[in-house]
Amino acid sequence: MKAAVCYKQGESLVIEEVEVYPPDKDEVKVRIAATGICHSDILTIKGEFPARLPGIPGHESAGYVEEVGENVTSVKPGDHVVFSVMPSGCGTCKNCVLGLRHLCSNAAPWRAHHRNRQGEPLTPLAGPVGGFAEYTTIHKYNVVKIPDDVPLDQAAMLGCCVVTGFGAVVNRAQVKPLSSVVVIGTGGVGVNALQGALYSGAYPIIGVDILDSKLEMSRNFGATHTVNSAKEKDPVNAVKQLTGGRGADYVFITVGSAAAVRQGFSMLGPRGLEVIVGVSMDKFSFTATDFIGNEGMITGCALGSTRLTVDVPRYVELYHKGALKLEELISGRYPLDRINEAIESMEKGEVLRNVIVF
Repeated sequence: MKAAVCYKQGESLVIEEVEVYPPDKDEVKVRIAATGICHSDILTIKGEFPARLPGIPGHESAGYVEEVGENVTSVKPGDHVVFSVMPSGCGTCKNCVLGLRHLCSNAAPWRAHHRNRQGEPLTPLAGPVGGFAEYTTIHKYNVVKIPDDVPLDQAAMLGCCVVTGFGAVVNRAQVKPLSSVVVIGTGGVGVNALQGALYSGAYPIIGVDILDSKLEMSRNFGATHTVNSAKEKDPVNAVKQLTGGRGADYVFITVGSAAAVRQGFSMLGPRGLEVIVGVSMDKFSFTATDFIGNEGMITGCALGSTRLTVDVPRYVELYHKGALKLEELISGRYPLDRINEAIESMEKGEVLRNVIVF
């Protein structure tokens, strides 16, 4: 089988023949149909995130179950599945019992499920999937069955960008109807936060970005207003004007930027909530008076606080009813041998999602 392997951060991926391990107990072997290119993959490949090399990036994937190991009953060969970085949870640890299944204490550790021709193990990067490969093997907690009528290139979007953005709004923040929402960064995750805000009945829904092209696209996903923070003299004041001078009830940061976190906090109204969604190694600082004066709040959100076996089937239902866009998220489809070209296109920031199709 073929895979795109990262041997050195900052360099192009290498397309080569590798071997995939058969499923062990509690594991599933999947023939991958499509994998979206997430910015977490790009940042790992570029070297901005630490990585144990060599390895195979890619985590926003969907495919067909090929084989199951002992003790797997949730899926069977032939089933269509979506992968998730966050596990569905064991159901018995304290976090699972408390309803935090995405933070399961018994989540299986990431381990290599591929090796190259030299016999070196290839670690899955930016998630436990190793999705830039024709096949992979993964723990049963990290896949969920979906109906066969969902095109798998679109279904792959449910593996990361949809659940991360939509889930941050409906699961973590639990946005209330008619509350004001700002989304900073209107890329693949950001537009799904906009979809979540629209579904929640928020108004106004304000998309903030530095590219007019992305802001224009954001209106197709629920943005009622847009602000170009690179062109606007005072983007914070622009947001406050759009929210009646009060500031936003919720701000979602979908880009990995300390400056965006600081700017977003300044856009909050009294007792507003800022949710950090975008992954970054940046550090930022606040003083106690920043929080006391306006009683603003900041929290994080891990992959949309997704309850894998609950949320993904519900998102599929919304898709079937026309209430969730999936096809519209895909900017381009590429074969595996053009993956470096697809990554370069994503790095320019002008597309929502490029997808590798097998």
